[in-house]
Amino acid sequence: MDNTCLCHLRDTYRSIIKFEKELEDSIGLNLNEAMLLCILSDGGQRLSGELADQLGLTRSNASKVIVSLEKQSLIRRLACKEDSRCQKFHITKKGTEMIERIHCSNIEMPKV
Repeated sequence: MDNTCLCHLRDTYRSIIKFEKELEDSIGLNLNEAMLLCILSDGGQRLSGELADQLGLTRSNASKVIVSLEKQSLIRRLACKEDSRCQKFHITKKGTEMIERIHCSNIEMPKV
């Protein structure tokens, strides 16, 4: 049985974990939080479902990431003008300052 693909996947997974640890140590955000800020860094507003899709997370897991960033005042929730039941999210000034602090040259990128 050829299990090479599983070994490569294990190595990739370990590299991602190492990268995320370095990211957390350098700026205090986990990978999903940083990716959500990156998505919103274009200045646009997105629905939570759109954020979940772009992050590749379930809506429940995306909601946890959103709440974490809201608590840190890095993103803000706004009611949609068209439908007050829906909520859109946008990056705050503090969130923009945080995303600008991320310099990949200071974080070792995975070699896998």
